[in-house]
Amino acid sequence: MFSSIPSITRRLLIANVVVFVLQSLLGLSESTRAWPLWFELWPWVPSQFEVDGPGFMPWQLLTSGFMHGGIGHLVFNMLALVMFGASLEYQWGARRYAIYYFVCLIGSALLQLLFASIAIYDGQLYLTLGASGAIYGLLLAYGMLFPNRRVTLLPFPIVLKARTLVIIYALASVFYGVFTTGTGVAHFAHLGGMIVGWMVIRYWRKYPPKNGGGGGGGGDNARRDARLEAIRERRRASKLRVVK
Repeated sequence: MFSSIPSITRRLLIANVVVFVLQSLLGLSESTRAWPLWFELWPWVPSQFEVDGPGFMPWQLLTSGFMHGGIGHLVFNMLALVMFGASLEYQWGARRYAIYYFVCLIGSALLQLLFASIAIYDGQLYLTLGASGAIYGLLLAYGMLFPNRRVTLLPFPIVLKARTLVIIYALASVFYGVFTTGTGVAHFAHLGGMIVGWMVIRYWRKYPPKNGGGGGGGGDNARRDARLEAIRERRRASKLRVVK
């Protein structure tokens, strides 16, 4: 089962698990417990404020996306990575899929950096970690490329169309990002992953890859998948009527 996961998705899965194990090991010793702080995403702290930590470093835009706040956080993100990322990698190919993933990851970190840096002026210090920004980018792409596929609304046992799931998660990110504080969840990073992912896919649809490999997630592919999914749904419905 593990070997059936495509190469980039599998490597991302391994990298996230390895980093989480290293985080846990470093947390066992008092002398190394503060080391991970150098790799979490810090806000940009103006000179008039003082914080107990390293502050923002450019590499944090990338490294924070491979760190997680707990086993539940890791499992949820890695499950979504395999659910959505594998299909996208098969559709786009390894290179274009990797580009999309890391653009969403860094783009979501930049948006979170902006809002966290503004929050400093209100006396709030937010440190961010997790792959959720990139995962939300994958979710957005999955909903655009395979809108009629049935997926489960995690963590609830509710089955929805992919495009409906995307709308629900996007609205939830906007609502919680604007109207709630202190939840410990980087809602603007989630929203940033979706926004950046949408921009990338729109660009690829306007300027499809010259090699014709279907890597751009173009409108033709999306419409073709939607038609195929509609045909499958009609066949399933027809079979159910025959059984009755």
